[in-house]
Amino acid sequence: MTRPPPNSLLLAAVVWCCFLRFCIPQGSGPCQISDKCGQFGVCDSRDSPICSCLPGFLPRISEQWSSGNWSGGCSRRRPLSCNAAAREKDGFLKLQIVMLFDYSERWSGHQSQCGTRCLANCSCVAYASDGGDGCRFWAGPLANIQKFPSGSGSIIFVRVSNSELDVKKLSNKIVVTLVVAAAVVVCVGAFLCWRLIDKHRGKKETIEMGNVVDLSLPDGLSQVNIDELPLFTLAMLTNATGSFSEANRLGKGGFGPVYKGELGDGREVAVKRLSQASTQGMQEFINEVVLISKLQHKNLVRLLGCCVESKETMLVYEYMPNKSLDHHLFDSSQEILDWTKRYKIIEGVCRGLVYLHRDSRLKIIHRDLKPSNILLDNDWNPKISDFGMARIFGAKQDHVSTVRVVGTYGYMAPEYAMEGRFSEKSDVYSLGVLMVEIATGRRNKTAYQDGSLSLLGHVWKLWNADNVGGVIDRRISGSKERVEVMRCIHIGLLCVEASPSDRPSVSAVLSMLRSEVIELTDPKQPALSVRPVLFDSTQEIQICSSSSANNVSLTIVDGR
Repeated sequence: MTRPPPNSLLLAAVVWCCFLRFCIPQGSGPCQISDKCGQFGVCDSRDSPICSCLPGFLPRISEQWSSGNWSGGCSRRRPLSCNAAAREKDGFLKLQIVMLFDYSERWSGHQSQCGTRCLANCSCVAYASDGGDGCRFWAGPLANIQKFPSGSGSIIFVRVSNSELDVKKLSNKIVVTLVVAAAVVVCVGAFLCWRLIDKHRGKKETIEMGNVVDLSLPDGLSQVNIDELPLFTLAMLTNATGSFSEANRLGKGGFGPVYKGELGDGREVAVKRLSQASTQGMQEFINEVVLISKLQHKNLVRLLGCCVESKETMLVYEYMPNKSLDHHLFDSSQEILDWTKRYKIIEGVCRGLVYLHRDSRLKIIHRDLKPSNILLDNDWNPKISDFGMARIFGAKQDHVSTVRVVGTYGYMAPEYAMEGRFSEKSDVYSLGVLMVEIATGRRNKTAYQDGSLSLLGHVWKLWNADNVGGVIDRRISGSKERVEVMRCIHIGLLCVEASPSDRPSVSAVLSMLRSEVIELTDPKQPALSVRPVLFDSTQEIQICSSSSANNVSLTIVDGR
């Protein structure tokens, strides 16, 4: 064996001293005292107290430890398992930035096998990587363990019971759970804050538009819930309608006058202004808010909002540029409605009624279907309006009786006008009158012969004489249209039969209109075909009847 030159030995000694002096962090202060923290105790001069136990260890004598005497050291919380056949073998906890000098053994094998080699030796309590290849092992109690700042010291793997690893895993799970829970709490809190801010903003906007008002109302209704509707201020609607000028007045009904308006964003609206002296109008207002705000259909007029402020009560609707059906049907100065448009209107009204009777979440009977309550949009699509008289039916209800009958004479079914009973067949009757009026271009109030017959009576007389074609509106006469017009009159007569059970449903009417294959039965004589001389069909009547059919009082109400 060759002896190395003296100079090389000197160089090696200098390098080793340099490594010990500068490369290994030097402890200072109390941690320099040998065995300061005892066995399995860690000394950190920056901490207070300076001594602590390794993870998985507890103070051996807790009283001494509490008084500042740490020389007794620490002991394992759970014993090691040295049985090779043990079901749960020991494991290692990774400790960083610590320093141990007095290792027991050095092994030059592969580092991946260090842990296995340590576990195979019951006396092995820790191991660490030896820089490149191999490991250092410690046997027996660990002592003089020092902890250094981040970036210094070594990584030591301390052997502990498998159950300590479970505790560590559980601790990690708890940490993860707490982090996730905290994140969820933060997210939920942020969401609730956003909702609160949004709600506050919404309330602020609502206050700017108008206040939610508690109203004292008749018939046991003490409060009107208008939270779901946008609220307009009186100032906004006054400005939109030009201070409710006569130039913007569209008409007048039992509720009160209706005005055209233009909102600040350019939207055109129709504003119904409740007559302050009208009890009937207040009841209509309640109905409109409760019913139409919950309905959405292309053939129903849309309620945009309302105003309840300073004794003013108003409803705001989408504006219909082509106004109402009666405006075009009975006014010769207006644009002529060809049959294509009229047929489209009949079909659209039927679809709207099917929605009210069958397809909406509420079963609703309109009770006041007539040409003035059919509004027309830019494309001549019909929109059923004015739900002031409407009533909600229960799912299993087929008719309702009332002692307060309100409607427009000439469109009310006989069982409703005379007995106060109404059902979806009451709307079918009104639909039949409407269809006959659309086909003839005449009002049902029109007197014929000696004035004793209504339009329905006149059409029925011509039907029996096989001359009903003579009553068709001359403005829509034509060979092709004539067949469809005659069929509509036929269906209309089926709808106005005296007995509700003889009238078809609106769904059946729609099928009859769409399919010429469906054979129509012969109609029976219409109810109320004789025209009473006391009433004009453009006026509303209230029939308040007692239990006696002979005791009936009639009250004429303002025209609609």
